[in-house]
Amino acid sequence: MPGLVDSHCHLDFPEFEGKLDEVREEMRANGVSHALCISVELPKFPKVLALAEAHDNFFASVGVHPDHEAEVVDTARLVELAQHPKVVAIGETGLDYHRLSGDLEWQRERFRAHIRAARRCRKPLVIHTRDAAEDTLRIMREEGAGEVGGGDALLHREPGGRRRRPRPRFHISFSGIVTFKNAGQLKEVARKVPLDRLLVETDSPYLAPVLTAERPTAGPSPHVAEEIARLRGISFEAVAGATTGNFFRLFLPGETSGNT
Repeated sequence: MPGLVDSHCHLDFPEFEGKLDEVREEMRANGVSHALCISVELPKFPKVLALAEAHDNFFASVGVHPDHEAEVVDTARLVELAQHPKVVAIGETGLDYHRLSGDLEWQRERFRAHIRAARRCRKPLVIHTRDAAEDTLRIMREEGAGEVGGGDALLHREPGGRRRRPRPRFHISFSGIVTFKNAGQLKEVARKVPLDRLLVETDSPYLAPVLTAERPTAGPSPHVAEEIARLRGISFEAVAGATTGNFFRLFLPGETSGNT
């Protein structure tokens, strides 16, 4: 059976403290070969990087989530941190108009700083967008996001499923929310996104599939790939093979997938 890759997780969060062996065992049980550990705060980035340094099949991003208003983000600093060989992306960055309100120009400026860093260090972006699709796409156009590493970006799926169909050049990752009965819009996106632009994720410790009794600790549940396969009328193996291949082409060009 083809392996899966978790393209977006937060294994440095407190929920996983002292549980890494358990996490890795669950990954093996679910056939998950690799994971991308996503940075959300620069002060906590060293812990994210330490996970990637300690395990051959873990990788890291560097960036600041749009919720963290107090953090000042300097493009040059992001580029400096991204030079580490286990850092394969810039982000999680983007816009979130759902949780925050008022004058959010600081959020837009910080998003621009991340795009500029990705262009400079030639690494892809991991983008969080929620209730902000128009501004997200506008800023990406204005900042030349098509010139980031690989000329590509990963659109990290927003909770609630309200998303325009992404342009063909962008990747989009799906979490357990695609299994929810009320996720009609998201299911439609999963049917239509080109197969060579699909990825799967957990956003662990969040966004578990509806079919699981508990939140998964790591590694995309097979239920996510199974649901995407059902929606598209193709095999699980086709979804697993495509999403794993897409991950490596986007984040690790020149390398091949393997097992934990």
